[in-house]
Amino acid sequence: MKELELKYGCNPNQKPARIFMDEGELPIEVLNGRPGYINFLDAFNSWQLVRELKAATGYPAAASFKHVSPAGAALGYPLSDTEKAIYFVEGELSPIACAYARARGADRLCSYGDWVALSDECDADTARLLAVEVSDGIIAPGYTDEALAILKTKRKGGYNVVKIDANYEPKAIERRDVFGITFEQGHNDLKIDADMLNNIVTDNKELTDEAKRDMIVSLITLKYTQSNSVCYVKNGQTIGVGAGQQSRIHCTRLAGQKADNWYLRQHPKVMGLQFVDGIRRPDRDNAIDIYISDEYEDVLAEGVWQNTFKVKPEVLTREEKQAWIVTQTGVTVGSDAFFPFGDNVERARKSGVQYIVQPGGSIRDDHVIMTANKYGIVMSFTGARLFHH
Repeated sequence: MKELELKYGCNPNQKPARIFMDEGELPIEVLNGRPGYINFLDAFNSWQLVRELKAATGYPAAASFKHVSPAGAALGYPLSDTEKAIYFVEGELSPIACAYARARGADRLCSYGDWVALSDECDADTARLLAVEVSDGIIAPGYTDEALAILKTKRKGGYNVVKIDANYEPKAIERRDVFGITFEQGHNDLKIDADMLNNIVTDNKELTDEAKRDMIVSLITLKYTQSNSVCYVKNGQTIGVGAGQQSRIHCTRLAGQKADNWYLRQHPKVMGLQFVDGIRRPDRDNAIDIYISDEYEDVLAEGVWQNTFKVKPEVLTREEKQAWIVTQTGVTVGSDAFFPFGDNVERARKSGVQYIVQPGGSIRDDHVIMTANKYGIVMSFTGARLFHH
């Protein structure tokens, strides 16, 4: 198949729309549904991300994409009991299913209606996780018969299932048209691995193997995140992605707040919330997000909380939240371009960041390094910018 006609482009008024190859066959097969223009943008970006994560770490990887940026990405490590609780999964899962549970669980609110990418064959465990989530589609190198049968039941049989040729490699030169003008550049084939992390510029140079892994996860995630972007990572999964902000510090704050929210979901008061029977998963996720925010009265007001909770929860006070967040440790933060000021480091360390990876190259690098040294943070300069548009 050289060409696939699409219903429309980014918006319903943008017709005609298609994906096609000038030479050769399309490297994908649509096994179910009818993916759209934005679906394929998410599919091809997310596939590259998980493929590179698998190649760099050796572990199965998954990503949850929304609007051409990852809401979450993760490696397939086993889930702890706490992770199972906050991701709302049960039992023992396959490695690829663990990867998706962690990717989706990183930011459940932003993952609502996601596009899923898997580095490995989709199995029944992963399909069963997807069966209960609101999701637009999935791309993977293969599907077991049982997994495909499960996925075909989603969205009244219209769930988008795409199989990609795992051996496909793009041309060295890529093009796109904007306003009738063709842009051309080399495909971003930068290899991200541990060799990029050797230039440690801080006084503290104790970079653990786990931190190296998390730096790699952050950098590969940033490579496929709309710029400007900053990514917080812990234990092989993103816990906060700030994408598409004009200011670097806004990226750091946005991603940091998401990382804080991920950690607050582990607070005993949050894990002890008693939801009414039959509550929809999106309603539960939204209620948790509001409960841990400063807008908690929106779900705790009299006459309102009864719609969500069996028992009215106690307020999670600002002081309790702050006391909990300061116990967070071992977090890594990556940036797709240099930190221009030390304020990014100041904000990052409030979310438990102990490791930073960034290109370096700011005229204020000395101030950024000095700020990192003040908190004993380990910081590596890669010399490689990772803008993505």
